[in-house]
Amino acid sequence: MAAVRTSTEIGFNRAAVVAVLVVTIIFLAPIYWIASTAFKPRNLATTIPPTIVFQPEISPFVKLFTKRSQLRTPPTPEEYAAAPWWERVVFDGGEKIVRDGKGEVQWSGYPNRFMNSLIIAITSTVLAVGMGTFTAYGFSRFKVKGEADLLFFILSTRMLPPVVVAIPMFLMYRAVGLNDSHIGLIILYTAFNLSFSVWLMKGFMDEIPKEYEEAALVDGYTRMEAFFKIVLPEAATGIAATAVFCFITAWNEYAFALIMTNRRAQTAPPFIPSQVGSGLPDWTVIAAGTFLFLLPVAIFTFLLRNHLLRGMSFGAIRK
Repeated sequence: MAAVRTSTEIGFNRAAVVAVLVVTIIFLAPIYWIASTAFKPRNLATTIPPTIVFQPEISPFVKLFTKRSQLRTPPTPEEYAAAPWWERVVFDGGEKIVRDGKGEVQWSGYPNRFMNSLIIAITSTVLAVGMGTFTAYGFSRFKVKGEADLLFFILSTRMLPPVVVAIPMFLMYRAVGLNDSHIGLIILYTAFNLSFSVWLMKGFMDEIPKEYEEAALVDGYTRMEAFFKIVLPEAATGIAATAVFCFITAWNEYAFALIMTNRRAQTAPPFIPSQVGSGLPDWTVIAAGTFLFLLPVAIFTFLLRNHLLRGMSFGAIRK
């Protein structure tokens, strides 16, 4: 028999739906504004009141991946003639800056930064999830002396904000030659994501019954074969959820990328806001770079959506 709902309950449910819709619109409004600005003509990017209806164009993306003019005060003919040739053509970290007497034209560095973000985020995510899965399996299936202390030590690496240890890490990296390098950021992001990966994956491993592996061992499987053929398929949802969070953390990381890199290994997060202070900023190009920066995380999360919801609750129950 269906339950009879009172008018108060119906009104409360409707109010809850309206509240959810309002919160959703508030959270999606900045994303819409970034996406729309990325396709606006430059003269409509900062109009007041804002322009809602416009003819979209792809020129911001063309300028983002080719070259764009930095509108600065051009030198006088006398200043330009007196300047030596090395001040007219400069190779700054592989980016060619040409001063032609009328201003400055800079080849965009965004594609390199975007590729750096992909390489560093994907590699660090694979390493953090892989090592975290093996470590969590060991803590879950074997008796480790001082297990509680070891797990707390692993978790303690996430207790300090990155900016607190950024300067000591920079000095250490400079001493060993890892500053402004891909491998340096990969090691750093892997270390910070590893603690999260271990703790999350341990909850998933605890949920998998040990009897599955014991039956496989009785059938002649080795411990490693049982792990790869029995445990990993069962933990696929947990691995997917852990990978999403680790990838998002590495993809969005700003503090270390700003301090530890300069040109060669710089990622997109510190590069995009740096363009705001370069002469007169072209907000359409900045919005185009931000819009493209959002796509990999959205695509990655969408591809793992079937595992993500199950993975969020898979390790929540403890025996």
